[in-house]
Amino acid sequence: MSDAPVLLDVSPAGVAVITLNRPDKHNAFNAEVIARLSDTFETLRASENGVRIVFLRGAGKSFSAGADLDWMKASALFTEADNEEDAMALANMLKRLHELPQLTVALVHGAAMGGGAGLLAACDVGVVMKDAHIRFSEVRLGLTPATISPYVVRAIGPRWARALFATGEGFDGTFAEKIGLAQYTVETMEEMAQMEEHLAKLAFSAAPGAVHDAKQLVDDVFGQEINHGLAVHTAKAIARRRASEEGQEGLAAFLERRKPNWAE
Repeated sequence: MSDAPVLLDVSPAGVAVITLNRPDKHNAFNAEVIARLSDTFETLRASENGVRIVFLRGAGKSFSAGADLDWMKASALFTEADNEEDAMALANMLKRLHELPQLTVALVHGAAMGGGAGLLAACDVGVVMKDAHIRFSEVRLGLTPATISPYVVRAIGPRWARALFATGEGFDGTFAEKIGLAQYTVETMEEMAQMEEHLAKLAFSAAPGAVHDAKQLVDDVFGQEINHGLAVHTAKAIARRRASEEGQEGLAAFLERRKPNWAE
């Protein structure tokens, strides 16, 4: 295996696997890891038509233990402006992940601390080992989980976010599923692999453009007042889909009792 801190493998079928590859550091973040992840997400965004699903995982014993100790030591010597620039790199990386057009899946085992838990929240789907160790640990260091907060609050709501951000209390995969940070929990790596296969099948049965638009639809309607303006927006959204090549192909395939071209 390469010693690069972030690995990308894309199958001919269009399954992308991103591996955080610092197992000796429990895949902790530093500036290089953040930059590599950001570049990888941009590469996948540009491969919208060729990649159908993106899995994010960690090598070794952990998904990601959050911030690297040496990186944290260096940041203690930064000016406020330096720290802001550093934090923006993390914020932009998470935004690129959140905005990927493909279905994104975090496969979490071991530790997922701080920014590692933020990666989980920024993905569309979370599959977590029941015995995983998850924590928004920033307050224990005198910090706050600022850059990951938009994704975590959307995933678990403000009530649980306040409690877990303010206490820094750790929890396992079962609790992560309970509060909505993960959608699925598994007990073994074999079950994890089975869930990967299940989600890949779902992704390949869905039209790529429709997946992208469905993800955008959630962002468009979340928190909006249900009024005439929102009704107009959603009506236009489905009208565009019905008139699109994918919409026409999907309807034709249904009526002709065959698979649509994106599922063949």
